[in-house]
Amino acid sequence: MAPLGNLRHRPARRLTQLYAGLVLYGVSMALMIRSELGLDPWDVFHQGLARQTGLSFGTVTIAVGALVLLLWIPLRQRPGLGTVSNVVVIGLVVDATLAVLPPGEGMPARVALLVAGIVANGAATGLYLGAGLGPGPRDGLMTGFVGRHPRFSVRLVRTVIEITVLALGWLLGGTVGLGTVAYALTIGPLAQFFIPVFALPARPAAGAYAT
Repeated sequence: MAPLGNLRHRPARRLTQLYAGLVLYGVSMALMIRSELGLDPWDVFHQGLARQTGLSFGTVTIAVGALVLLLWIPLRQRPGLGTVSNVVVIGLVVDATLAVLPPGEGMPARVALLVAGIVANGAATGLYLGAGLGPGPRDGLMTGFVGRHPRFSVRLVRTVIEITVLALGWLLGGTVGLGTVAYALTIGPLAQFFIPVFALPARPAAGAYAT
């Protein structure tokens, strides 16, 4: 499997980058939650479920990630180390960060938390995807479905999935607001900027030595 094979090239760098990205991703989610200005579609869904079940935000994130990963089976997707780590690490980190990070006091502080969260989320995406050890379960669901049903575009499938989870999350009591719109408008450009910055080649170039 390609993601595991990638560990033969610069394994220490890949693992460090993967887990740094996942930790930063969890922190970025907590920043957006504490802004109380709205979340990205999947986190609206997670928050709605958390409010309905009484479980922590991180626990719900892990449970949903695991369930989404099960949907990879009929799509014949193979998870990498990064995929499995994504399910566990992000949920643990978001709960730990929420335990020590207070809500923003006043609109300037809330906006600062939101902006920091969105930018950190873009950087985190670039870090863990750039490690080349497997996508997150939600991204893999999208690409796996398109791979099995190529008549549908990635854009269409992603839009349908995110609108669906956003609507369900809102109905369950998740926070939709300025942050939701800001995330939708900026995460694409941010990811497009950060992914090339942190991308590592799958294998060393001819004549190069792995470090």
